[in-house]
Amino acid sequence: MVAHTTWLRYIASKIDYSVSLSWKNYRRGQITDTEVFDTVWKNLFQGKLTFLHWNKGEEMAPTVGPCGGTLLVRKIPAADPTRVYVGDVVVLKDPMSTEKYLVRRLAAIEGYEMASTDEKDEPFVLEKDQCWVLADNENLKPKQEAYDSRTFGPVSMTDIIGRVLYCLRTAVDHGPVNNSHFSARKDLPVLEVELDVDEMAKNHKA
Repeated sequence: MVAHTTWLRYIASKIDYSVSLSWKNYRRGQITDTEVFDTVWKNLFQGKLTFLHWNKGEEMAPTVGPCGGTLLVRKIPAADPTRVYVGDVVVLKDPMSTEKYLVRRLAAIEGYEMASTDEKDEPFVLEKDQCWVLADNENLKPKQEAYDSRTFGPVSMTDIIGRVLYCLRTAVDHGPVNNSHFSARKDLPVLEVELDVDEMAKNHKA
């Protein structure tokens, strides 16, 4: 049974999402002035704040098992430093192949100074709207196997489409994903209302 306070926080999250998505579409010229209000209401009452995403590979082990995992992902219509935080596990467009998506951990955002252990690499500061993402698996060789910002460099925050809330590795091995403290608090009502482990299990490919 979901508490009334949780429902209120969930509805507030839906309003925020609806407004953000409508504003994003308006700025892109996809909807007109007169359509903004209707679009906000449509997004508020239709659909969920989450979607399921299948991820496979060793890069995010042990967060996501090497055999793959079904992920519950919260939609982020306009990623910026007030909506995603360092420490979050995010889904983003693959910068080397825009038709694919990656799951990586957000390690740094705009304004962070990046320094490498390799003396050949010059330190630099991430520019506005840039971020740095890393694989969780520390056993992989950084530039050869991990396939993260150490390979392809900084990525745009606008390439982030969601934050991973929950991972189902097998029917008996599943649980919330460890994100930043700020995100965990924001996502709790969404997780309580929209998490359906049975539905995730049905969509599991392993």
